[in-house]
Amino acid sequence: MRFQPTDEQSDFARTLRSLLGKAAVPATVRAWADGDHGPGRSLWSRLADTGLFALAVPEAYEGLGPLPVELALGFVELGRAGVAGPVVESAAASVLLARLGDDAQAKRFLPGLVSGGALATLTLPGGSPYALDADAAGYRFSVSAAGELRLADVPGERLASLDPARRLSAPAGGELLAAGPAVTAAAEEALRWARLLTAAQCLGLGEALLAATVEYAKRRSQFGTPIGGFQAVKHRLADTLLALEFARPLVWAAALSLEPGEIAAAKLTAGEAAYGAALTALQVHGAIGYTQELDLSLWLRKARPLRDAWGTPTACRAEVVRGLDRQP
Repeated sequence: MRFQPTDEQSDFARTLRSLLGKAAVPATVRAWADGDHGPGRSLWSRLADTGLFALAVPEAYEGLGPLPVELALGFVELGRAGVAGPVVESAAASVLLARLGDDAQAKRFLPGLVSGGALATLTLPGGSPYALDADAAGYRFSVSAAGELRLADVPGERLASLDPARRLSAPAGGELLAAGPAVTAAAEEALRWARLLTAAQCLGLGEALLAATVEYAKRRSQFGTPIGGFQAVKHRLADTLLALEFARPLVWAAALSLEPGEIAAAKLTAGEAAYGAALTALQVHGAIGYTQELDLSLWLRKARPLRDAWGTPTACRAEVVRGLDRQP
């Protein structure tokens, strides 16, 4: 397998990183958390112009894909920047609709998702029962354990979240779009993509936390010495780096194979690495890490929710074991 991105893939990732670096993402995240979706939607539109959301959609429906490796690379950059909004859910909904085999439904919803004109949230069996950012999403899809795909017309009551920018609710009922084995199969594929892209987000989030912590350790001094020179701090930073570097090839392997066990392993490893990077960042920054005014807090708040989103560590371990049992 080839784990090194091609020049074209690397150029795409650099384009996204440059765009996000100029976009004042922390301000858009704070606005999103306060219920102001305007800045976030503007950023969403610019991301769509790069072709990011088209990567999950076949060419028959105005997309460029499906291209899971390229999409995973893009979601690493979204995680690194801390972008708010149902980015994973919109991509997973696109996969669900394309895989469903219902041409009318695909043509009804996919062009808006590709262009960035519409956002989607999604709940699936095997994921959380709560929808992310249903108040901002134009499409609120849900698949039941019985294989019914519905489109809710109201967002539902908002629930508390560890990350204020992850606005959770439980939409219910709505229009029945499809039902049966085809829906169940499409939902299983969408769940795999959701886990993969969340793993990619976790990888980018962990890298951002580590970079911020290393930079702080170089500047912060105690006893006349930068704390980055202390052996205990060096060891903690090195352990964090190793965890992220171990997760990286697992994410690329999962994107190449789309095999459930490999995706679960990538999600488990990247999620734990990101959470570990958050703990390291908090420890090294000390009390200042708790302050909401510091942009670091926006990334810290995402680590645990992303670790658990679309497959808790326990669920991912169980899927890895099932994958090993399926091997000849």
